[in-house]
Order: sequence, then C-alpha cells, then structure tokens
Amino acid sequence: MAPIKPRTEENEIGPEAMEPGAVSIPPEVESTSRPVNEGKNEVEIDVAGKRNFMVSLWESLVGVKNFVEEKWLKHFSGGRIDRTRAYQVWPGNNVFFFRGRLICGPDPRGLLLTAISIGLSSWIFAVYIATDYPNRSSLITTVSVISTLIVIVNLIVVSTIDPGIIPRNDESLVREIGTSGRNRKKRVTVNGKEVKLKHCRTCKIFRPPRSCHCAICDNCVEKFDHHCPWIGQCIGLRNYRFYLTFLVTALVFFTYNFAFCFWRIHQKVFVANTGFLGLLKNCPETLALASFSIVAIGFLSCLAVCHVYLISINQTFYENFRQRYASSRNPHDEGILTNIKEALFARLPPSRVDFRAEVTPGELNVRCHSSVGLI
Repeated sequence: MAPIKPRTEENEIGPEAMEPGAVSIPPEVESTSRPVNEGKNEVEIDVAGKRNFMVSLWESLVGVKNFVEEKWLKHFSGGRIDRTRAYQVWPGNNVFFFRGRLICGPDPRGLLLTAISIGLSSWIFAVYIATDYPNRSSLITTVSVISTLIVIVNLIVVSTIDPGIIPRNDESLVREIGTSGRNRKKRVTVNGKEVKLKHCRTCKIFRPPRSCHCAICDNCVEKFDHHCPWIGQCIGLRNYRFYLTFLVTALVFFTYNFAFCFWRIHQKVFVANTGFLGLLKNCPETLALASFSIVAIGFLSCLAVCHVYLISINQTFYENFRQRYASSRNPHDEGILTNIKEALFARLPPSRVDFRAEVTPGELNVRCHSSVGLI
C-alpha cells in the first residue's frame, strides 16, 4: 500500500527523459535456479525460501487457472477454441483471470502477504479475543467477520480492476505524426495552461497529462498515482477510489481489533494483577495481535492523511513526489470541494482496452473501447 523509492524509467524521449516509471517498486523476484552462496547465513536462506515459496504458489495458481480455462474452452466454447483474445497477446506484464475479466499485477508477494495478514488477524481475534467476552461473543465475532469480508472484497476489487491502462499504438501510426527521433513533442492546453505531452517509446504514444509508464506492469496508466507493492497493482484513474476505500476499511478493521485487545490487556494486567510476564505467558496471541494492529493503524493512518491532503490539492502521489507544480500553478486544482467531487464521486470512465476482444493471431494492436490513446 505504501509507495517506496522510485526507479528511473528508460523509455522516454526528450529533454525530460529520465523519469521514474513507478513510484513504488517491490524487490525483484529471486531465481530459484541460482546457486546459494556459501557465505549466506541461515536467516538469509530462510527469507529467500519464503520468497520462492510465494512465487511458486502464485505460479501454481496461474497454472491451475490456465488448465481450467483450457478445459472450459474445450467443452463449452462450441468448438471455437482457436480464437485468440486480446489478453492472451497483451505485451504487458499483467496476469489475467476469468478470460480477461480480472487483471492483476505481475508480482503476487505483497498481495498474498496482505491477504494472509488480514485473514490471520481475523482468525486470532475470533478464536482468542472474542471468546473472552462470553456475554457478547457472538456479536463481537459477527462484527469482526463482516469487517474482514468488507476489507477482503475491497482488496480484491482494487487489485483486479483495470487501473486505467492506456492502449498501445502501432509504430506506423506514430510515424504519421510527422516527427521523428528525439524531437517528438506535443503540447495541449489544460485549464489555460500549456502542458507538454511526453512520448513513450514502449507504448508508442504521447501519454495524456498526468499519466506515467509503470516499469513493473509495463503499461502506461492514466492519472498514475503509484504502484503499490502491498496490493501488487498500479493505482490510477479507475481504481484510486477503491484504494482509498480499502485504506479506510482496513483502518477501521485494525482499530476494532486493537480496541478489544487493549481492553483484554487492561483487564489482565490491572484488574486481575497478572503482570506483564503473566500476560506474556498466558495471552501471547493478544500481545501479538495488539502489536501488529497498532503498527497497521499507524501505517494506514499516515497513508490516509497523505491522500486526503493530495485529494484536497488535486495532485497524485507521483506528481507530489516529483514536485511537478513546485514552481508553477497546478492547472488541475479547482478548489477543495470540486477536487473531492472529482476524486470520489465523478463517474468512472470505462476501460480503454477491451482485453476480451477477439484478435487475429500475431496481432499486437488490440481492439479498444476508445481511441488509440493519441491526443
């Protein structure tokens, strides 16, 4: 969920070529075929093993998905198993499920870790914490389960929806612009201010304002905010409000857990006089859940406050990090109320790429709902 140190993108053309491709970049996946260095200690080997396990689990899920899809097409497609869908030839790094209906990022470790953390916290709360309140155990557990389901649903939505991927362009169409080489430039006017559009050599388009090419997913994303390693997906125009909903619901979930954990600790230490050592011995799960919850609350609160500020000034995290409007007026800022309405209540545009469209074999230009992305 939190953006980390950006990495330089190498597919820009022009004087401002060196621009980060993604604000948040998780660590690279280690290859299991590489021999282990003899100098590594047991902790490093254990961490590498866990990472490889997560990657193997994701590869197994993708393999099962491909097998089920193949059998489904064979038995229920009416013999039309030779047709090719756009998601099958899409040049980006995304992973697709349900025949292109769901789109995920290429690195599953953060998403799986987030889902496991939420599920494990809910299980510990229901088994060890809620049962300590016999009179209202059912009500407390029910509220916890409902909040868990809400958080998980929001996590699935934000991690599987199209964040605003911009269609790629055929190289021949780029040549029709009439410019070539390092002189490819284009300018548009946004609210009375001239904005320069940057050319992406990978997608072969002039990116719309506020867009960026994510080096992890290998896509240009409209109104790019950041790539979230804890969700494994880009945060952009079409899933930003779902990302905010996930932050808020997760914050409520962990606050609820911590409140009951704190009350139980208070009862054990100050009322029953068990002391800290007695609590550590008899209720280690309560201390563990309380500690994890308070860290999550602090982390999510900082993110929520940061994004509330960014919404009020109508900036993305990427723009704020790059200080795009440090020396000039932000042409997108139209007042706090209008900015909030645009970010949270404006109608979401449809996906610009139809990943389920049929394409001819070898075709790289997929059919799109709208134009090819040139402005």
